[in-house]
Amino acid sequence: MAGTINKVILIGHLGDEVKMHYFDGGNSIGRFPIATNETYTNRQTGEKVTTTEWHNIVVRNKLAEICEKYLHKGDKVYCEGRIKTRQWEDETGNKRYTTEIHVVDMTFLTTKSDLNTPQQTAEKKPIEPTTPEQSINDAADEDLPF
Repeated sequence: MAGTINKVILIGHLGDEVKMHYFDGGNSIGRFPIATNETYTNRQTGEKVTTTEWHNIVVRNKLAEICEKYLHKGDKVYCEGRIKTRQWEDETGNKRYTTEIHVVDMTFLTTKSDLNTPQQTAEKKPIEPTTPEQSINDAADEDLPF
């Protein structure tokens, strides 16, 4: 392979509301944290342990506006993007770093409104039992290509 890849895929829950920042010229940036969880069983104690990792998500322009409109704390999302590290100096002159996920593709998996409404289930027709003879006769009636 001739190049390198910087690709991140996350499925997690929003830890806070989308914070928007608008710039001159109509551009915008939205920022919010996503939590991903990992659960495992401690071999020594047999206890289930859950660890949470927090990710700083950055979305731009139209995607940022869509996120601001539809996403809320607790919603589950699928994100694809790349890792970016920023550096700046704080008020005291110390160098600070932050790692962000710059998202370019996102799918809303669940929203709070989905969780608050009862699931609508389609009516199912009962399956009529068939005997092995019926199944063999039905298969014999089909036109087989060979």
